[in-house]
Amino acid sequence: MNSGNLNHPVSTMRQVTSEPVWQRALDKLPGAHALQSWTWGQFKSRWGWSMIPLLLSLSEDDRQPLAAAMVLKRKLPRLPYSILYVPKGPMLDYNNAPLRRVLLSELEQLARRERAIFVKIDPEVVESWGLEPERPSPIGSKFVEELSSRGWQFSQDQIQFRNTVELSLGRTEEELLAAMKSKTRYNIRLADRKGIEIRSGGPEDFNVLVEMYRETAARDGFAIRPPDYYLDVWNSFYDAGMAQPLLAEFEGEPVAAVMLIRFRDRVIYMYGASTGKARKLMPNYLLQWEAIRWAQSQGCQIYDFWGAPDEFEETDRLWGVWRFKDGFQGQVVRHIGAWDFPARPLLYWIYSVALPKYLDLLRARNKG
Repeated sequence: MNSGNLNHPVSTMRQVTSEPVWQRALDKLPGAHALQSWTWGQFKSRWGWSMIPLLLSLSEDDRQPLAAAMVLKRKLPRLPYSILYVPKGPMLDYNNAPLRRVLLSELEQLARRERAIFVKIDPEVVESWGLEPERPSPIGSKFVEELSSRGWQFSQDQIQFRNTVELSLGRTEEELLAAMKSKTRYNIRLADRKGIEIRSGGPEDFNVLVEMYRETAARDGFAIRPPDYYLDVWNSFYDAGMAQPLLAEFEGEPVAAVMLIRFRDRVIYMYGASTGKARKLMPNYLLQWEAIRWAQSQGCQIYDFWGAPDEFEETDRLWGVWRFKDGFQGQVVRHIGAWDFPARPLLYWIYSVALPKYLDLLRARNKG
């Protein structure tokens, strides 16, 4: 794909109504993500959103897709407005500057047509690699400049993790282990020696995973959604052949679990949970190692640890999680994050600034 493609007649983005058409487009587009899949769109449509799968192509039969965006729309209660969100998208060749501009223009027009207060995107566009931003991405810098010049704003509401850790799987198991920190290797072997066993799971284990996830949230102090939400998303991905749960057990009792999401050549460690039992036996280390081995056995190239601190400081909420992930010695990948186009600037300010401050004030008063 190159900028020359746009010398041909280009249709405006049209809404796709066929899952096979959408899947074929994703198979041909770079940077496609599981959260841009038809499965995710349908799942979210059962939880307050509607899906608007948009495709930009050079031909009516979609054999030459240029870009795609699984747009999620949520209508605001008792108001004639909506918000739009493109999770981990849109998908296109971000090296193609004319195409970037066409795509942004289409999303801006969509926001106005749908009476949206704003449209949010958080594409997989790299800002820099490594702990220090000493290896910046030229494309990331250019795209951020374009967004700013068109009136897009960096969002304080980052729905997905902005940064992550990626482990390249194109090595032998011995090489992967040798690259890890010595303490991580030790804990993997300790768990194995002490009788931690890892097994593949299925839908019959999902209720156990939900209870474990609730226990993890209570222990670590983060908010979670209703149990039915997780059961729905896990069943949706599993039925689509995209999900694989792994469970760590000690003496036949589950003590930790991960839910892996596979999409194209990537496996994402999207959900993890554990109980307070057998923690000294380090089940999470062996569980992650087996997850990495599973991803490699599937022919995948990247294991995505799904989340890293915004700032690599001990005060960051993800610092403890980061220290665990850092032991596996993947590469830190910083993305440009979520950006909003305020189609209605005054309402956007009320929604994103004034209303959160008001709600914080109410919470403070209630605590008092």
